[in-house]
Amino acid sequence: MTAPDAVAACSSTTTDAPVACLRIGVRGLVQGVGFRPFVVRLARQCGVQGWVRNGPGGVDILACARQTALDALIEGVRAQAPPLARVEAVTIENAPLWHGQGFAVLESANAQRTNDSLATAPGPDVATCPQCMAELFDPLNRRWRHPFIACTHCGPRYTVTRALPYDRIRTSLAPFALCADCEREYRDATDRRFHAETQCCPHCGPRLTLLDAQGHAQPGDPITMTWDWLRNGAVVAIKGLGGFHLACDARNAQAVQRLRSAKQRDAKPFAVMAANAPSLRAIATVDAAQQEWLESRQRPIVLLRACAVPLEGVSPGLDSVGAMLPATPVQYLLFHEAAGRPEGCQWLQVAWPTILVMTSANLGSEPILRTAKEVLQGLAGRIDGILDADRDIVARCDDSVLRVIDGSARFVRSSRGLAPVPVRLPGDRPSTLPSVVAWGAYLKNTVCVTRRDEAFVSPHIGDLDSAATRLFQRDTVDHLVELLGARPTIVAMDLHPDDPAALAAQDYAQHHALRTVRVQHHHAHIAAVCAEHAWTRPILGLALDGMGWGSDGMAWGGELLHLGSTKEGVPCTRLGHLRPLPLPGGDRAAREPWRMACAVSHLLGRPFPSQWVSAPATPAVPTAPAAHPVVTAHAAQVVADMLRRGVHCPPSTGMGRYVDAAAALLGLCTHQRYEAHAAVLLEDAAARHIDAHGWPAAASGGWTIDERLCLDFLPLLGQLDCNGDVAWQAAVFHATIAEGLAEWLRRARDKTGIDTVALAGGVFLNALLSSQIPRLAQGYTLLFPRQGCVGDAGIALGQAWVAVHAVNAVDSMDSVR
Repeated sequence: MTAPDAVAACSSTTTDAPVACLRIGVRGLVQGVGFRPFVVRLARQCGVQGWVRNGPGGVDILACARQTALDALIEGVRAQAPPLARVEAVTIENAPLWHGQGFAVLESANAQRTNDSLATAPGPDVATCPQCMAELFDPLNRRWRHPFIACTHCGPRYTVTRALPYDRIRTSLAPFALCADCEREYRDATDRRFHAETQCCPHCGPRLTLLDAQGHAQPGDPITMTWDWLRNGAVVAIKGLGGFHLACDARNAQAVQRLRSAKQRDAKPFAVMAANAPSLRAIATVDAAQQEWLESRQRPIVLLRACAVPLEGVSPGLDSVGAMLPATPVQYLLFHEAAGRPEGCQWLQVAWPTILVMTSANLGSEPILRTAKEVLQGLAGRIDGILDADRDIVARCDDSVLRVIDGSARFVRSSRGLAPVPVRLPGDRPSTLPSVVAWGAYLKNTVCVTRRDEAFVSPHIGDLDSAATRLFQRDTVDHLVELLGARPTIVAMDLHPDDPAALAAQDYAQHHALRTVRVQHHHAHIAAVCAEHAWTRPILGLALDGMGWGSDGMAWGGELLHLGSTKEGVPCTRLGHLRPLPLPGGDRAAREPWRMACAVSHLLGRPFPSQWVSAPATPAVPTAPAAHPVVTAHAAQVVADMLRRGVHCPPSTGMGRYVDAAAALLGLCTHQRYEAHAAVLLEDAAARHIDAHGWPAAASGGWTIDERLCLDFLPLLGQLDCNGDVAWQAAVFHATIAEGLAEWLRRARDKTGIDTVALAGGVFLNALLSSQIPRLAQGYTLLFPRQGCVGDAGIALGQAWVAVHAVNAVDSMDSVR
């Protein structure tokens, strides 16, 4: 019986039917999503009496009525939950008869918050909903132009939550007492803001303040003045949900350059924001899948193909641009101001010329800034103003980033709107699973906390280069553990002895006297995919990235792996790897691809490429992308001597280094000005050829595979020549890599009999390889990450997955003994 049928049935039940009383527990993402108001309305519709409240296990319901009415209520709870909710389990038990009247919302239960009692989680932040948008732009509505408009269907969650259960007193809205009108809405079960914990209005909510560069408050309307500053070339820090953005007019090249100076970012591309998808089409192509993500409630940055009208200085030298749509009322109001404050929402269906750079307010690899004080200290003298708000940001949370490949999202960074969302870990006895804190990778760090059969991956933390980011990592661990009520017993970390994340994990484990499990980098990459897909059987893994510490102490990055079943503890065997290339200068070779080209020439017995070598006595890093940036003759000679003598040239199997070598050999990039710069330029060049002419044939004799499953692409690199058609050669490189990897998988299947493959590592952010490999690898089941990140941001989940099952397997063996 469907919920509507049951409701109809319960309304016609005879009055002498017996009354029952049930205690109903609802587990999942059910707090902060309008679930209690939904239950109240459903209960009253069904004629059920009782109450609902937030509890440590999710939402608790006491329901008294005839059985048909109770059935309707239970079916409705399961099938008709609010759009932001996710019901994962419903428990039902008999309860003593309740003699109260009506159906009410009770104060939240404050049971002891332990790993056994707490089963709820904070929801991610979501964009302003259509109903709130209609009110925001209605001059007759009391919330017209209210920059903090929200309801049960939208607004901040994770970034304002201090503790669970989710109630206003445990959020950063607690200092803002509701006015009489908001209180009436909050208590009215028929209102959209019934028990909306972040709700407020211009009379009782937070306030915006525009500060000048010295921190002095400016008179006048903050939105109006901020837009005036932006359109006149200013750089303004704007407070968002999880931190500040730095904004400027993306069409003003001087303003963009000033913003680059403020962030000390000379070439890395900036993200831009437009009022809507039609406005973005002036600068980029937007297909249906990309538009769906742009307009989703998560509002990520989506990587798009740039088109005819470039924005000077935003994505220098690239064919792509990262773009997003407004997620907050403040962001919408800026575009509304630029449009002349039109009434209603029709203006959002029209293309507008305003495009803003909207990039995270941070310096280098440090965390996003979350207070005006931090902005004034970190960016003093570099920006023109700060649009601040007096609502605290409890937890930092940067923008999410993805690209759409063959219609599916591939996440570069999973953060605001997407995290923390739990990954369900399969198992018959979830209560027996240990709680793990996994500390992730050195780059693109996230952490993961498990609670029973749920794994919660944190929002993006960042590269652990700075003390500030390492402190942010520790704060994130503490915040997640506290929010989830977890009691960790295991700490998972990387194998690398000097990895900052592993060192922090060791310190945490010692401080709390916890067991530790070390997980090899690429093992964790593949295990993360298994965790997402609930894959518990043996599987092949193809892990392709720049570098991860191998179990033999060498730098790995092109790995063909075999993972065992979860019952065995997910053991990992290395089946094969790419031919190692020497890294002249160690890590410096990853920053300077010309060194990798020199290494390839040395292996091939050829003279060093001379197209970059110039007379200047000191090395010069180009100030703009160029075909042949400068390398000094002296530097080239030093690298030649290093390679000849085999000094300071550690070997690496990283696929990323093959990509760097190809980009340098083709004259596309000699010095990386940001991570994956060479890879992006090489992919852009290949895409230009493929878009115009289709895929070329793979290079004849471009690879070899020996009996040890060592895959060697050195012959391919030997065919690259910067004096030829660079775009065609870049396309041939991609075609050959894809075919070589497909043959590698066929050899592995022949050896193991396994035809399911998990694919992970930053190389799979390359859209050409990610789309071509599945077309060539016919007859396989290929598993890509679908919720987590394909790159190092997914490492923490994999570490946690391995640690949970490795410890369980050992404990099971001990119990047998």
